[in-house]
Amino acid sequence: MDGIRIQDYWSQEVNALIATYRQFETLIPSDKHKGATHHAEDGRFIEDLIQEFFSKYLPKGLEVLTGFILRPAVKTGVSGRERRNDSDEHSSQLDIIVYDSERYPVFQRFGNSVIVPPEGVIAILSVKKHLNDGDIKKECESLWAASKLCRTQSTNHLSDKVRGPYLALISMGSKINKKKTDNLEWIFKKLTEAYLKDEMPKFDDLVGYIGSLSEWSIFKRRPQGKMLNKAEFVNLIHKDGESHFGLQFILTGVLSVFYDETRRNIRRPGFTAFPSGRNHDGLMGEIECDGER
Repeated sequence: MDGIRIQDYWSQEVNALIATYRQFETLIPSDKHKGATHHAEDGRFIEDLIQEFFSKYLPKGLEVLTGFILRPAVKTGVSGRERRNDSDEHSSQLDIIVYDSERYPVFQRFGNSVIVPPEGVIAILSVKKHLNDGDIKKECESLWAASKLCRTQSTNHLSDKVRGPYLALISMGSKINKKKTDNLEWIFKKLTEAYLKDEMPKFDDLVGYIGSLSEWSIFKRRPQGKMLNKAEFVNLIHKDGESHFGLQFILTGVLSVFYDETRRNIRRPGFTAFPSGRNHDGLMGEIECDGER
């Protein structure tokens, strides 16, 4: 198997991404710390950079957006009542939402900032300039909460579960430095702690990728077969010429969700709601027709 050209291509693309950020630091430097002058603008520039980056490669119908997921407790499909005992719920603000806007509607849009229903969410990415000690557990918990909002059913049977969105935590670099233990072992320990709750996560709820694009990658492997009672996480320390790993893991994960067979027949989203018990005010009359279709 070859693929050397593709690996080299993605490595060059990641290197160009990192170089673009370095230019930002050069033009707007800080006198007090490494990076740009203003932390908020620094972070926003990285989010915009990642958004623009992924927008170049994904299928035309997928948009790379930011904002919120709203799961309204309303009817789905023709007569789906699976949310009848729920309440309207929304996510926290999410750095990046990869959304299938070709097939699914949007509640509200201001530029690239949106509020969307869960059915069209293909991936949720959390973006950091640098990973710090407190980021791993906090961001993984936030991604898990958003993932649970996106649990969706097929139009055919209530038992047919649709594959959930791909989840990732991306950084330009890491500030995690543990002297008495390996950094990646410590990160995995914090990752494990994020899921130590009364409720056991589904396989799709577990983050698919954590990494520093220029340094290392931790990713979740999907086991063979149907028994998904464990998720195996492995790591890679990037060698020279291996900066392609992070981008390729994320692109593979996003596309694997987008092309998954379970997502070909998703129930129509819950997008409208009428008050229960409200009857029409008058019957206008009837017009003859010739069959349903």
